[in-house]
Amino acid sequence: MKIGIEAQRIFRNNKHGMDYVVLQEVLQLQELDQQNEYFVFVKPGPDRCVTDSRNVHVIEVKAPSYPYWEQVALPRAARELKVDLLHCTSNTAPIRCNIPLVLTLHDIIFLEPRDKRNRSLYQNLGWLYRRLVVPRILPKCRRIITVSDFELHNIISKLDIPQSRMAMIYNGYNEWIRPQDDPQNIYQKYMPQKGFLFFLGNTDPKKNTERTLVAYARYLERSEVKRPLLMADLDRQYLDDIISRNNIEHIREHIAMPGYIPNADLPYIYNAAFAFLYTSLRESFGIPLLEAMACGTPVVTSNTSSMPEIGGPNAILVNPESSEEIAEKLLQLETDEAFRQRQREVGLERAKLFSWRKTAEQLLELYKEVYQTRKKG
Repeated sequence: MKIGIEAQRIFRNNKHGMDYVVLQEVLQLQELDQQNEYFVFVKPGPDRCVTDSRNVHVIEVKAPSYPYWEQVALPRAARELKVDLLHCTSNTAPIRCNIPLVLTLHDIIFLEPRDKRNRSLYQNLGWLYRRLVVPRILPKCRRIITVSDFELHNIISKLDIPQSRMAMIYNGYNEWIRPQDDPQNIYQKYMPQKGFLFFLGNTDPKKNTERTLVAYARYLERSEVKRPLLMADLDRQYLDDIISRNNIEHIREHIAMPGYIPNADLPYIYNAAFAFLYTSLRESFGIPLLEAMACGTPVVTSNTSSMPEIGGPNAILVNPESSEEIAEKLLQLETDEAFRQRQREVGLERAKLFSWRKTAEQLLELYKEVYQTRKKG
């Protein structure tokens, strides 16, 4: 097979969820499969995290914008290389493409009611682009992959797609994300001491940042320890607005906001943290949840969407719309050492069910199925 994989953004420095997923899939396939030929289509960038090998070729495709790159430059490059199938990995794909398509549809949040408080131009443009493109490409896709049973049933029920055209393949996590010492004290780039609370959030309302900060305020009011909170990917003005709106000025001195945290530093932060807050309103999978569990860090997560599925039945599952419930679980972890230790063991055991190797093996089988169907057709 000659397999094309769209990985447009993996060479950028500040990678996010979908970028990491396709990067790990490519690296695992490069190690796993020596029989088939892969063409990985990327936009030029500074972080050359994938290099050519005998049967894996990195194809840099230049274009002035994301839509032009995907809708014009990508299918043209794939046609010139005569790939047998094209796997588009980030929810969208070329509308006009005569190559058999495999699509990873991580979620259909863009079809769900929109929170009007989201003022991020980048996120709003992405939302609009997906709403325009996805309905047009779904009928053309040979297989549609998603990343949890929750999202699988959500897509089938809301888009009326036959289950035979769907596939569910879980994400994984890197092997170096595990319980470990930090001989270089890398966590101190962000926090002076261990034992802090850690939250990955941003301005997207689904991340539930405001209720989580209100929960943190309630925790501080009742805690004897008053652990500081490390928050990544959040700007100061957004924080100031939340503090002002909720009259929780007392949390300001306890919060550290370093901005973007490189993926290589995350395992040291997870290991140094007392607990990880993953209190989103809606997730299709939740890689940070899995990574924190793999490090043995107790996690407070939500009882909605895919998070109970990934965290498992013994995870700390809270109503993400209840700041009081979030605060109570943080206090329980702080005052009940046996409970905290059980949660550490729960996470470590649960994480064993997931790996990028399993993801790549399932992807390869799916590629073979699509290829055989194409030949018969």
